[in-house]
Amino acid sequence: MGKLHVKAAVIGAGLAGLVAARELCREGHQVVVFERANDVGGTWLYDPRIESDPLGLDPGRNIVHASMHRSLRVNLPRQLMGFSDYQFLKKGCGDPRSFPGHEEVLRFLRGFMEDSGLIELIRFGHEVVRVERAVEGRRDQWAVEWRTCGGEEVAGVEVFEAVVVCNGKYTQPKIAEFPGRSTWQGEQLHSHNYRVPEPYKDKIVLIIGRGVSASEIAQDILPFAREVHQASRETNLEVVKLRKVPGVFQHPMIAWADEDGRLVFQDESSIYRYHFPFLKTEGLVNVDDNRVGPLYKHVFPPSLAPWLSFIGIPYLTFPAQLSELQSRWVAKVLSGELVLPSDEEMMSSVQEHYQHIEELGWPKRFTHRLEQGKFEYEKWLVDQLGLPSMEQRSEKMVLILSELFKFRQFADEHWRDNLDVEKLMQENQAKSLN
Repeated sequence: MGKLHVKAAVIGAGLAGLVAARELCREGHQVVVFERANDVGGTWLYDPRIESDPLGLDPGRNIVHASMHRSLRVNLPRQLMGFSDYQFLKKGCGDPRSFPGHEEVLRFLRGFMEDSGLIELIRFGHEVVRVERAVEGRRDQWAVEWRTCGGEEVAGVEVFEAVVVCNGKYTQPKIAEFPGRSTWQGEQLHSHNYRVPEPYKDKIVLIIGRGVSASEIAQDILPFAREVHQASRETNLEVVKLRKVPGVFQHPMIAWADEDGRLVFQDESSIYRYHFPFLKTEGLVNVDDNRVGPLYKHVFPPSLAPWLSFIGIPYLTFPAQLSELQSRWVAKVLSGELVLPSDEEMMSSVQEHYQHIEELGWPKRFTHRLEQGKFEYEKWLVDQLGLPSMEQRSEKMVLILSELFKFRQFADEHWRDNLDVEKLMQENQAKSLN
């Protein structure tokens, strides 16, 4: 029996969507990519605009996809950001740094699109508003409703056999709630809508959260603001030490806010949440406290597999490598080259994963967190695909990450410039040859 060739819709032309489209094409599938913006890049497509609702609570707001501030630089070195056969090289851009700015990431993704011959597959300015099974009881018939963005609006519906969701996870903010937040008179803004520090000149600013983005925004604002404070529920002293920004006042989370502007601190957090407003599955796929599920291996909903899939859901991992491996898996499953377990076996695996999350003492929202198991998950995908062992690459990544952690823990805000990743890799290679 030969390979199956299906008509597949890919939603989003960011990193995950581009590599998904390439892998689907390599398997001979007919691919259409829907992208609401007029360029590729997804979250890496910088947009100086902010939304009409700075907190992102109003469902009728003018949504801006980008979540980047102007000075943003990547947190992973370029050596860990490329695909297996398309490395993130400097390509004469004049930036010698291992940790480039967002502009170079966008150039890399544009180059990948052009060199992979994907541009003819992408419908720019097309927003997907509904994805729903076209025929009741059929998994392989999906109605994709779209409309054009900007100018004269055109709408349409097309039927596809498979849909691969790659719309990212950095557009819909999750707001830290505390008593008095809705009536507090001060300016409130989610980091999704932060762009430049100048508007905060001479102001007292409180940043909620202790993630990398929160600390970087604190550094960005510090030279302009009168004072910068940071609040978080984080109790791990190592994390607190790692993310502490010199000159920023540290607090536990807000307990409540008074209408006169006073804030009383205690404990909480602020993160993004997964959001698929276009997806209609009659409850077969849900987002519950940031758990997208049920998903077999973070990709396939058992009752709709393999005709509906998600790429790039896990976090605290290496996005390019993970998206590439997941995309290859999806493409080969759709072509019939690889076969999924039964629905019952996939659901059993999902439940085992949920139980593992509970045993770790993690909340439900950590379901797709791969901090402790990124290499195990990638190795599982590699084994499924029959690819060469990842041990050597994994060792290189562990080396780089361990050095990265040390530099971020003990260095100043210039840690990206103080860590020479290329030199580190050369020294490690020399040691292995001796």
